[in-house]
Amino acid sequence: MAGVFDALAADRGRIERASAVQRVAEVLREHITEGRLAPGTRLSEEALGEALAVSRNTLREAFRLLADQRLVVHELNRGVFVKALNPQDVADIYTLRLALETAGVRALHSAAPERLAAVRTALARAEAAEALGDWVAVGTADLHYHQAVAGLAGSPRIDEAMANLLAELRLAFAAVPSAHALHEPFLRRNQTLAGLLESGEIDDAEVELTRYLDDARAVIVRAMAESRP
Repeated sequence: MAGVFDALAADRGRIERASAVQRVAEVLREHITEGRLAPGTRLSEEALGEALAVSRNTLREAFRLLADQRLVVHELNRGVFVKALNPQDVADIYTLRLALETAGVRALHSAAPERLAAVRTALARAEAAEALGDWVAVGTADLHYHQAVAGLAGSPRIDEAMANLLAELRLAFAAVPSAHALHEPFLRRNQTLAGLLESGEIDDAEVELTRYLDDARAVIVRAMAESRP
């Protein structure tokens, strides 16, 4: 057995490098989720390498991870860009959202108290950001609110799937020119949904969630259509 572990030890450098690639990908994904890297932003290897103090090879491998997650695209002779979604992307994203979040709502009565508390906390953050007039931050809180709704299921796989979806959702939000116009009506509906969850009205909460997601998808797709030349 010693020989087997000796062979693994020889690959230590590969693991360290992979860890750096993963960390870079996580940082870039977080900046996309927070709305700091908008669709169409060119990800310059030179600028990012200097900012993150990493090699071009590390960046390129991180870009490949992000491309697998549908967050960036490589354009021949132009470079790597944050992905701009199309209506088909949005429809697919919202189909997955509905499945994940509905699973959370249906598990409400068996949800751990801290899971329901996470819904309240995210909603409170959205309300605090609204009071400051920071609608980008309201959008970020909205993402975490719906992540918490899905999290009521208590499923690590659902948690992971929803976490992976957040950055794509932010790219979808970017299709609407005004963050205020997008998020204000849906913040009110998040408050309504939270009230239904607090009172244990699962059936009504599921109906509200389904309508909410259908309406949100339609708003985004309509904005995409209106922005076409």
